Amino acid sequence: MQKRTLGKSDLTVSAIGLGCMGMSFSYGPPKDKAEMTALLRTAVERGVTFFDTAEVYGPFINEELVGEALAPFRSRVVIATKFGFDLSTDPRGGKGAPRLNSRIENIRQVAEASLKRLKVDAIDLFYQHRVDPDVPIEDVAGAVKELIQAGKVKHFGLSEAGAQTIRRAHQVQPVTALQSEYSLWWRKPEAEVIPMLEELGIGLVPYSPLGKGFLTGKLDAATTFDSSDFRSRLPRFTPAALKANQALIDLLGQIAKKKNATPAQIALAWLLAQKPWIVPIPGTTKLQRLDENLGAAAVQLTPDDLRDIESAAAKIKVEGARYPEQLEQLTGR
Repeated sequence: MQKRTLGKSDLTVSAIGLGCMGMSFSYGPPKDKAEMTALLRTAVERGVTFFDTAEVYGPFINEELVGEALAPFRSRVVIATKFGFDLSTDPRGGKGAPRLNSRIENIRQVAEASLKRLKVDAIDLFYQHRVDPDVPIEDVAGAVKELIQAGKVKHFGLSEAGAQTIRRAHQVQPVTALQSEYSLWWRKPEAEVIPMLEELGIGLVPYSPLGKGFLTGKLDAATTFDSSDFRSRLPRFTPAALKANQALIDLLGQIAKKKNATPAQIALAWLLAQKPWIVPIPGTTKLQRLDENLGAAAVQLTPDDLRDIESAAAKIKVEGARYPEQLEQLTGR
């Protein structure tokens, strides 16, 4: 597996990481612990060194799974986790939008609890999960800076933050990475965020790089989602939107045939070709999909390929919002 460095930091990870959320959270009931442990350990054997989790995934059980599964490989892996939600009450706040909590005392408490669940002496990369408008970002960055100075955290990250917030945080404590959704069907970061990341030397970690499964080509207008699958609540996954967005899958399929690859591999290879400091973290619970995703690192898209993709994608209007309004309001701040 090739390696990449996140921005100007000294954090070097596998070119493709593994998002672990779906093993415990959001995509139906939690998966079998023994099976997921085996998958995580196989990922290490395949060369993956970058694993993504968060306290809210479960809550808590995903960090416990990742910590236990990767304990034998601690010196070989980088584990990222996140803080920023109020889990003392219903994280959905009873209104569909999670409650935020990035107060300094909560950041410290989350760090201590995550250290125990992950079975580590220091958190490799500690993201603010969503920007909390009630806490100045300078205070958040300062709290993480203190944790770094205390040896409990190694790197500071932000998730779904807006350009100005990132810049302000970076002045207090250098931001190693921004985690945000980015893929061929969500390209909003290209307008302001990616140029600013390049200017400041911050890495980008795209989550949902396969469009929450859509860009694999395995979903269509007839696909149904269990009520425990959060895609059942997303506007972009209604039958009408899935049908309307099929043109993007057709495009990926055409290029995949030329490259002897799969649509998912083309979608990931496209991301890797954008910048050398982009590290996508596709999630999966299946070994077959893990191997397919990792195979994308070997797919070489030429400048002509990228121009063809760009030209064709420009003619496709993606239908449907990516999140309900309450959740979208938590992004880009």
